[in-house]
Amino acid sequence: MNTTQPESAGSQQNGIHSPRLIVNTLPLNAEQRGRFAQAADGIRQEFVNDTADRENMIWHAELPAALRPETTAIIGNVPPADAAQCPRLEWLQTTSAGVDRYVAPGALAEPVAVTNATGAYGLTVSEHMFALMWALMKQLPDYARNQAAHRWADAGKVMSPQGAAAVVIGTGDIGSCFAKLVKSVGMRTYGVRRNADQGAEGIDDMYGFEDLDGLLALADVVAMVVPSTPQTHHLLDARRLGLMKSNAIVINAGRGDAIDPKALLDVLRVGGIHGAGLDVTEPEPLPADDPLWDEPRCLITPHVAGGNHLAQTSDAIIAIALENVRRYAAREPFVNRRR
Repeated sequence: MNTTQPESAGSQQNGIHSPRLIVNTLPLNAEQRGRFAQAADGIRQEFVNDTADRENMIWHAELPAALRPETTAIIGNVPPADAAQCPRLEWLQTTSAGVDRYVAPGALAEPVAVTNATGAYGLTVSEHMFALMWALMKQLPDYARNQAAHRWADAGKVMSPQGAAAVVIGTGDIGSCFAKLVKSVGMRTYGVRRNADQGAEGIDDMYGFEDLDGLLALADVVAMVVPSTPQTHHLLDARRLGLMKSNAIVINAGRGDAIDPKALLDVLRVGGIHGAGLDVTEPEPLPADDPLWDEPRCLITPHVAGGNHLAQTSDAIIAIALENVRRYAAREPFVNRRR
């Protein structure tokens, strides 16, 4: 555990002048730790992870019990129960885009600011979605099965994105990045978000959720990157899946419960749509005996589109956290604040 020197001026806590403490769980090398120390501008900072963990994609850490009474800021996805045991906590910076477990009622005290890593995952998740789309369009899962069986066989007709329509449900960073990718290969993009008056890069036409049924009927690709909320639970149910064209492809990289899995299995089995690419499922992990595993029209990856599989993602997470450490030290408003 490495420490930077304490700040000369402390924070005001319950009327008592006391120093701030940042506990940084990111797996950083010496040069990166130096940058964080500089950004903290004299605030004491404890580094509780090591560089080797970065190579192993380990970006989670427990908060040392000895530090909890003094901790005012946490960088990283520590267990919420650990963070809740920090009575002086002012701010938590996650390495994830999702912060549901930290902002859930009762998880952390209301005054605690929560910021996330939105903007770090657009590249990696959108490229994964793009790859799923291409694989299904070109029958690559069939050819993979043929190769495993040592079978030389033509899998039949394929599809092209040229001139096709993509409906992107959820047009934040990831949805916007995906829209830009599919536009680059000739697709027209239709976005769906709560506020249809707010545009997004890569989206040709934006609509509200009230227009979703009509958009599904014209879609060649439906890309879903919505959070898990009561409003998005089984957003694609049997009725809506039934509105789609028989050659349509569904891609989901947001939350698994946005699609009714039984309805999806049923529509795939009867050829109601061409295929589905899922990086997220309901439940998750998908049980070994779930019939979706054996559905040839369904391509499944185990929630790996995000994470730290791509070096650029790790670099972007570090850059966001570094900027917010600087802002914490300067008492400026955070970027990516979710609470």
